[in-house]
Amino acid sequence: MEMNQYLEVFIEESKEHLQACNDHLLALEKNPNDMNIINEIFRSAHTLKGMSATMGYADLAKLTHQMENVLDAIRHQTLPVTPELLDVVFSAVDDLEAMVNSISEGGDGKRDVSNVVGKLKMIETGNTNFLDAQKEVAAAAAVEPVATVPIIYDDFERTLIEESHEQGFTTFEIVVILRADCLLKAARVYMIFGVLEKLGEMIKSTPPVEQLEEEQFDHAFTVTLVSKENPLEIEQKVMNVSEVESVKVTVVSPSKIAAKPHVQEHEPSKQEVKENTVAQEDTVIIEGKLKQNGSEQNKTGSVGKSASKTIRVNIERLDILLNLFEELVIDRGRLEQISSELRNQALQETVDRISRNTADLQNIILNMRMVPIETVFNRFPRMVRQLARDLEKKVKLEIIGAETELDRTVIDEIGDPLVHLIRNSLDHGIETPSIRKANRKSEEGTVILKAYHSGNHVFIEIEDDGAGINRDKVLQIALKNGIVTEQAAATLTDKQVYELIFASGFSTADTISDISGRGVGLDVVKNTIENLGGNVSVDSTAGKGSIFLIQLPLTLSIISVMLVEIQMEKYAIPLSSIIETAIIKKDEILHAHNQKVIDFRGKIVPLLYLKDLFEVPVVKEESDFVSIVIIRKGDKMAGLVVDSFIGQQEVVLKSFGNYLTNVFAIPGATILGDGQVALIVDCNALLK
Repeated sequence: MEMNQYLEVFIEESKEHLQACNDHLLALEKNPNDMNIINEIFRSAHTLKGMSATMGYADLAKLTHQMENVLDAIRHQTLPVTPELLDVVFSAVDDLEAMVNSISEGGDGKRDVSNVVGKLKMIETGNTNFLDAQKEVAAAAAVEPVATVPIIYDDFERTLIEESHEQGFTTFEIVVILRADCLLKAARVYMIFGVLEKLGEMIKSTPPVEQLEEEQFDHAFTVTLVSKENPLEIEQKVMNVSEVESVKVTVVSPSKIAAKPHVQEHEPSKQEVKENTVAQEDTVIIEGKLKQNGSEQNKTGSVGKSASKTIRVNIERLDILLNLFEELVIDRGRLEQISSELRNQALQETVDRISRNTADLQNIILNMRMVPIETVFNRFPRMVRQLARDLEKKVKLEIIGAETELDRTVIDEIGDPLVHLIRNSLDHGIETPSIRKANRKSEEGTVILKAYHSGNHVFIEIEDDGAGINRDKVLQIALKNGIVTEQAAATLTDKQVYELIFASGFSTADTISDISGRGVGLDVVKNTIENLGGNVSVDSTAGKGSIFLIQLPLTLSIISVMLVEIQMEKYAIPLSSIIETAIIKKDEILHAHNQKVIDFRGKIVPLLYLKDLFEVPVVKEESDFVSIVIIRKGDKMAGLVVDSFIGQQEVVLKSFGNYLTNVFAIPGATILGDGQVALIVDCNALLK
């Protein structure tokens, strides 16, 4: 069977099952007697085992098989749930994740899992000596399966055998014994049946096919085959199936086969008829679902689940689709301009309809790329648990707004910065239980991870109730490393001092550890987030904790802007940053502290002349009126002075790539309907 076509499905579903294992193990630690949680973990492990064995990843299957044994013992209450047991199971999940990641990167998924498998076996058997556990498992594997009972044939089967014998066929009873460590017995039976069907006609199997499919047998089963093949050839071909321990082929004489004893048939009751009918109907429904879901899902998923109406699409295909749509948006703008110039009613109606349809198409495409941020947040409970144990701290992680959606491109990049910020909160922020107790705090610290929408942005907050940032220590290190001068340091506010921790090479750690304090990290966090078109800031209160705030764009491609003109050049200002537009007389402009300002609804707002900031050449005279775009970022406001407003439009953000880097306040450009290029203004950079 060609398995490459199922590889992508296998990788995605394996990651989902491993994430489910992590989530449920954390829940089990808090509720060790909850059988529902244990059953969920067991189901994930069992499915992963079957998928791995089918795909041929032996190490994955071996480890999940042993993990399944431990979980089964917990289910049957022969093993108690302890922190030590969970540590070993978590370690097993780590190995499984490493193997799946290896496979996703093109590797073979092989890994030395003998250590963790040995620990799981010791837990399962209750032994404290690893060597003893190994010997017991090896001895159990060497035990021969019990002898098969004589096969009983009914009248129809006897008649069929006799008629076949008259036509020159031979009847064989084939006893097949699977290896004791066979992980997917039903799959091996299916493969053996496939071999035998090519050699003759199968009359009977013992146990029945239904029990074999449900793996309701030890490791031995018997098949009665009518064939003209040589018994040695039959034996050899069955032995070629992997995980078959032995095959014994016996010729059976029709005159010596055992007959099924006559039993008085009984008429089924109405209740039995009803039950049989329901069972048959359920089977039909299930088959319908199987066909609907596709063969990949059938081989690995649970049959009893309802049919999924989703499909997996490679992100590269969505990128291609989005690029094509971006070109369509540009052409739409061109059509709208041509239509307005020609003033043809039929053309205008057609263009309006195209505009409505492309707007709907845009929403669909962008929504297809949106992913809940929980895909990133899900990894943190497990990480916080392990870090807290390593640091000997008590930490509770609260997650709020995990359903908040972000563009897939942003999701892929935001994971590592969040990991470092959370590590930073645990290492530098949360104190040890003894210190917290001495400061009259709860011994258990709290880290809150929160995400929410605001306009066309997503905000992520990482807040802790730890010791806060030591202002004097930060300033001392910044002065020592030459990040600021003594003159500048004297004028810095507390918040500006805290922002210094994002400087390159800055670290307040007294010792270097695997958790943080290597002198790199927060500067990388800042650069990564800014490269995504976002920004990060920090605030802190001594003794009470710190909060990091990350602002990210909802999507990176198509944005709504206000087009403005400065002299003969066009600029695009994102609507998400605009509060209001206004046209005022020049004599309404005031002066304060060598800065031109205006009185905007009772607030003094500084003015920024874009023609001066962007050094736009003057080619026409200024009027007596000034057009102003009021922008805001947090509690900061400014008025951008432009020559005129053109109007609102949706544009495609095109990055400058590697050609133009570090251009102040211009992250990219867009192509307008008339073919002109408009530069996009980064309002956040201007407000800094």
